[in-house]
Amino acid sequence: MKAAPLPRTRAAASPRRRAWILAVAALVSVVVVWAYHYPPQHYASPVSNWLPVEPDRELTDDERASRVVFGHILSTPPVRSRGSKIAFMFLTPGNLPFEKLWEKFFEGHEGRYTIYVHASREKPEHVSRLFIGRDIHSDKVQWGQISMVDAERRLLANALQDIDNQHFVLLSDRSTEYSLLTSDFPS
Repeated sequence: MKAAPLPRTRAAASPRRRAWILAVAALVSVVVVWAYHYPPQHYASPVSNWLPVEPDRELTDDERASRVVFGHILSTPPVRSRGSKIAFMFLTPGNLPFEKLWEKFFEGHEGRYTIYVHASREKPEHVSRLFIGRDIHSDKVQWGQISMVDAERRLLANALQDIDNQHFVLLSDRSTEYSLLTSDFPS
């Protein structure tokens, strides 16, 4: 029986070859870092990359106005306030569930949050002093319909009027509708 050949060992790379490999790796690293910090001129405006491409059809006046507004908003540097707050936006059909529990949650954090309540079916009767006077104009909302998006937009529009609101939390009485919005977008 013939013996199996022994595996060949890899010869150590010469110091000269190692130096070339390190030099090429360093050069590639420098080029990548340079390209990251100094992108080509056509990448200079990230706002234009965020906006959707121009559609083939004629834009409505509202669509054209929203493009101008969004372009302006996206190109404006973020405003930093000294008293950064969290806006809690509650979307509920009537009375807010667990109102006393929410009062305990907010206890000790006065001045660091604002509350907005959108009750869609009936005028809520608040049992906590924190929620009294925090109701915003409401229209009837049906779950899963565009009226729900309108209610969320109404909540957000009211919260955006306070410049100190830097973070936004949208809460609903249904567990499938919780979401978190923040103004700290990645750059």
